[in-house]
Amino acid sequence: MNHMPHVLVVAGSDSSGGAGIVRDIETLAAFGVKAAVAITAVTVQTHHGVEHADPVAPDRVAQQMRAALAANPVAAIKIGMLATSATIAAVAKVLADHPDIPVVLDPVLVSTSGRALLLPDATDALLELFSSCTLVTPNLPELSVLAAVRGSVPDQARSLLTAGAKAVLVKGGHANGMEAIDILFQPKQPEQHFASPRLAATMRGTGCMLSTAIAARLAFGNPLSSAIAEAKAFVHGKLRET
Repeated sequence: MNHMPHVLVVAGSDSSGGAGIVRDIETLAAFGVKAAVAITAVTVQTHHGVEHADPVAPDRVAQQMRAALAANPVAAIKIGMLATSATIAAVAKVLADHPDIPVVLDPVLVSTSGRALLLPDATDALLELFSSCTLVTPNLPELSVLAAVRGSVPDQARSLLTAGAKAVLVKGGHANGMEAIDILFQPKQPEQHFASPRLAATMRGTGCMLSTAIAARLAFGNPLSSAIAEAKAFVHGKLRET
């Protein structure tokens, strides 16, 4: 078991099992990857909304990460809900000690039901964390909040690159059209589009699934574009099953 690649998931719990750590572990298992976890917040959720969210102490989050990294051959890190600027700072310190491990950050700002999962004063800290990550995966509403400009999607995505992100995958699930198109932006490179037929089905936790699936493929050594393509196909298949 210890010779299998591990992905360290740094994220919040979801008591309903529809998103967060539970969804991440399910996804890693589907890719044949072992999971290690650092829980950032304990949430009380149903499939209809978030009732409570209690952040874990930042030092304890960092301790969980360091213990997981010491115990396992961690080949990639996926980051989800971070909740507070203090937690972001604690996570950044751990990442700084492991610069060779690819990191996928899903910038969780609000729940599907609309409850804030990142404190408003933590947005700047989250932007600073981007430079420590291999890939950031905002959806369109998240991109609108995080971007320094109010222009087109490419303009907004490239503003995140200017802010320090190494690569930005803008998820197109909130857009319209017959296809759901995710777009990868990287410095000094053309855009890459990843399209799949838009389905009427809905499922909580698809953002968790996509970012975790990308991390799983990176753990096996896939190039970034290949990891994204395989992850998108996986999520599309799960939606078709619902």
